[in-house]
Amino acid sequence: MPVVLFEKKTYPFHRVCGEYVSNETLPFLKHNGLFPEKFEPPSVSRFQLSAINGKSAFLPLDLGGFGISRYAFDHFLSQQARAAGVQVAENCEVSRVQFNQDRFVIQANDHTLEADVVVGAFGKRSRLDVQLNRGFIMKRSPYVGIKYHIKTNHPDDLIALHNFNGGYLGISNVEAGKTNLCYLVHRNLLKHYHTIPALEENVLFKNPHIKNIYANSTFLFEKPEVINEFSFAPKEPVYNHLLMVGDSAGMITPLCGNGMAMAIHAAKLATDLVLQQVTEKQPRKWLEKSYQYAWKKKFAGRLRYGRWVQHYLFGSHLSSDLAIRLALYLRPIARLMIKQSHGEPF
Repeated sequence: MPVVLFEKKTYPFHRVCGEYVSNETLPFLKHNGLFPEKFEPPSVSRFQLSAINGKSAFLPLDLGGFGISRYAFDHFLSQQARAAGVQVAENCEVSRVQFNQDRFVIQANDHTLEADVVVGAFGKRSRLDVQLNRGFIMKRSPYVGIKYHIKTNHPDDLIALHNFNGGYLGISNVEAGKTNLCYLVHRNLLKHYHTIPALEENVLFKNPHIKNIYANSTFLFEKPEVINEFSFAPKEPVYNHLLMVGDSAGMITPLCGNGMAMAIHAAKLATDLVLQQVTEKQPRKWLEKSYQYAWKKKFAGRLRYGRWVQHYLFGSHLSSDLAIRLALYLRPIARLMIKQSHGEPF
């Protein structure tokens, strides 16, 4: 079955992302030759959580994960796709997808292509969401994501989440001795302080852990990667007959992590069902219903949980202090909450 992958940019490139992948993906990645072993990604087994005042707690990650930049991982996966016979069309943005008479018509740059199945993997917000008239795209989201790569003294086995008033910052190591630093902040704070450096100095540095990281790191980007309109609103795993995967189907809050793991798992679910549909000559309705059911069974609860945790436990002095108290004095509950954000190996 011929497959075409459209990418509007050219590999490799950076994305705003926590760059931590849960070990639930390991069986699938290793079985299919997709684990990025050549990059020697650091193995992560511990979690640190700090309140705005700097009080922190450490917890073990039962399942754990590994750190790999999107710059390296996406490029590696695109090369593996090419080797498997996929046509990778880079610098080629899809502007329209129409479904007509049981076929899709795709417009990308100056090209038109027909397809039997289309998988939507176009991220958090896209021109295609506007073209498809998806409900969430009309609602403003109050969050901005900002990311750096840095050189610093951060343990390979640790992923940390540091709270500040109006957001939180995640830090963990990736390949080649680099560290990913990525934070989510309310856009009103950025608007108030006008510039990212002013925001960081006046808000983020109130947490002494964050202030120490900035004071003792070499920043590797000329300027940070920034993305606006982070939306955690519910989306549809099937929309206008497209099978949505990754953030196109629903975005888990960064504090729960594992967005990359969910995207990989959703892609496997979609692929398995498409192959089954072709083999068994099932109708399109069967494919769409089967994928929607499988996606919701695997991920709907995790997304709801992520929205709940973000709403009640993070982003203010009172709530972040409560989260630390839970981690310090109610360890079984804290470990259960961490487990809820991870899936089972697949």
